[in-house]
Amino acid sequence: MKIVIPGGSGQIGQFLARAFVRAGEDVVVLTRHPSRVPGRSVLWDGRTLGDWTAEIDGADVVVNLAGKSVNCRYTPENQRQIRASRVNSTRAIGQAIARATNPPKVWLQSSTATIYRHRYVGANDDLTGDLGGHETGIPATWNFSIDVAKAWEAALAEADTPKTRKVAMRTAVVMNPEKGSPFDTLLRIVRKGLGGRAGDGQQYMSWIHDRDFERAIWFLIAKEELSGPVNICSPNPLPNEDFMRAILDACGKRIALPAAEWMLELGAILMKTETELIMKSRRVIPAKLPQAGFKFEHPQWPESARDLVRRWRELQAKPRR
Repeated sequence: MKIVIPGGSGQIGQFLARAFVRAGEDVVVLTRHPSRVPGRSVLWDGRTLGDWTAEIDGADVVVNLAGKSVNCRYTPENQRQIRASRVNSTRAIGQAIARATNPPKVWLQSSTATIYRHRYVGANDDLTGDLGGHETGIPATWNFSIDVAKAWEAALAEADTPKTRKVAMRTAVVMNPEKGSPFDTLLRIVRKGLGGRAGDGQQYMSWIHDRDFERAIWFLIAKEELSGPVNICSPNPLPNEDFMRAILDACGKRIALPAAEWMLELGAILMKTETELIMKSRRVIPAKLPQAGFKFEHPQWPESARDLVRRWRELQAKPRR
């Protein structure tokens, strides 16, 4: 099977590409910067059609992960780049598929669980969940993220690809132990004696274990009846306070300093990121995946945190090349 991964040079793309390569698949990563990636790398600009479109014609699967990281300050320029990198790359891929003589059977397109509204009571699933964007009393940057997600999915829906099944992957934070990952960042904070509850600690954290994310991708490729928005997340989101406590327990820590909202705002400025990533209540659960028969191997966060800490320590113990 030939699998093309636009934006596959990022962290998620690389571990997913490695999984495909291990399975013996023909993997092509579309990237703006030449780099060492699993499989072959092919240059593209993420905006316009070019020689890279030859890789789409005849491919079996496209997994689009392209887009500027949201782990940054939402300055006007960063907002412009975040939106453009997602919408333009999606449109370019849609155009390439539309022009292909032998288009791929399935197009898995990145989206985000952030598209749902800030919510404490009741969970948002992919059949009945409430999309955000009209909440009051929340930072404007949260609505920006939702607007981007909606524009991202609109670009997918507008693509004229009748022979290609389309899936919008509304993915929660993927937890893996590799350097620079969200889990690596959280664990390093905990190891420094921080990492207690953020704010009042009641905001929900939606997440997915990296093994289940990988398995969900394989499942979506195989299940021809699945299309449209699909939540890729654990069925068990939990409040921030409980989420952080599980990481503490997994690495043998008893005490961690909590962080008030003003402290989080100051820290976000220093780390050049946004508090949305930790303060928005993402109470998101899957409906379509379980209904189609998907079984989570790591559905609970305490067990998942223990597994991730163990693997993180193994990676730290490996000699550097």
